[in-house]
Parts: sequence; structure tokens; C-alpha cells
Amino acid sequence: MINIGAGIFDVIGPIMVGPSSSHTAGAACIGNIASRICGLELSKVDFYLHGSFAKTYEGHGTGKALLGGILGMSPSDEKIRESESLAREKGISFYYHLVDLGDVHPNTVKIIMHTKEDSPCEVTGSSVGGGNILITSINGMDMQFSARYPTIITKHLDQPGIVAKVTEILSNHNINIAFLKVFRQSRGSEASMVIETDQKLDPIFIKELENISGIKKIMFLDIEY
Repeated sequence: MINIGAGIFDVIGPIMVGPSSSHTAGAACIGNIASRICGLELSKVDFYLHGSFAKTYEGHGTGKALLGGILGMSPSDEKIRESESLAREKGISFYYHLVDLGDVHPNTVKIIMHTKEDSPCEVTGSSVGGGNILITSINGMDMQFSARYPTIITKHLDQPGIVAKVTEILSNHNINIAFLKVFRQSRGSEASMVIETDQKLDPIFIKELENISGIKKIMFLDIEY
């Protein structure tokens, strides 16, 4: 069991399968988080590989690591080497596309996951070194979080009071906020909030947050796996 936020990453690097923490361990983490964000059974996955990822998806096993993460594997799982055959056994088709995603980190991938309900989910993330990652977009909404802490992601109306109500609930339960960022596309439109906390969250907190007027959707990522 590996905790992405564990201090061992900062000392000796991640325990992993593959030759590169950036191209394999980080890739597996991105795939794993993307799969959790989607949360539905998949039928097809498209990986749009940028920069260094595009050059190493075969030689360093970046493609297999990304796919292994999608299948729920941690960076240390030996089955990452067999991820492509395991995906085929599960009826999941997968495709690697070499693209230019613009002015982004060289180890960046955009993942488009197609569910069996034909509901696509898109996640973009970068492997920033030492097995650490940064998620930069979910379903076209720009955001940033490290996936090193328990994380709450909201989709809400951009209106006064919502951030205060969310933080009040967390405070009432003695939950310390490590990082909080709010993102929006335009004033008064839809917005997203990313809250990374120092403590694990009980699902009952999520129910309380869902009941706040103006919140349309809540996602919770328990980073430890």
C-alpha cells in the first residue's frame, strides 16, 4: 500500500515498477487519479501524450504505466507490465496519440475516458518529478492539485457565500485545510474549488457539502492506496 503523500517520496523516491519516476511512477499515479475522478466502468481510453511522454511511452513503459493506473494499479504493482493485455481482457480498448498540448510541462498527458454509459470524462495531468504529479484540468475546467492529500473537488455556481459555507463545515469537524484554490471560467458562471486537507474525511462530511445551495457536484479523492 503506497501513500502518494508519504515522506519517503521526498527522501528516496517512489517504490515503483519501471526505469523512471517521471515516466512510469508519475504516469501510473496520473492514470490512477484519472480513473478515480471518472468513477465509472470504462470501455475505451485515449491517451494524448505530449513532449517527453510522447517520446517515452514505449521505451520507458509510460503507456503501460498510464494504463495500469487506469486499471487501479499503484506504481509498485508488478502487473503494470501486463496492463495492456489485462485491459483487453476487461474489454477496454486503448489508444496512444502523440500530440502537442501547447505550453505545458513536458511530461503531460490528456486522458479521455469513455464509459460504458457513453459518458466521456477528461483529465489532464503532468508528472513533475520524483513520482509527484499535478492534475491541471478536469472536463475542460482548468485547476491545479498535487494529489498528495485527501482532496475535495466541487463544481458550483460562482456566487457569494459558497466558499465560506464549505470551509465552515470543515472547521466544525476539525478538518485542517492544507490548500484551497478556486477556479472559474468567467464571472458569475460555473466554478470549481479544490480543497486539500491534512486529515482523512468521513463520507458524512461530503453529504453535508452536497446539501449546500449552489453546489452542483462534489468529488472526493482519498489519496492513500
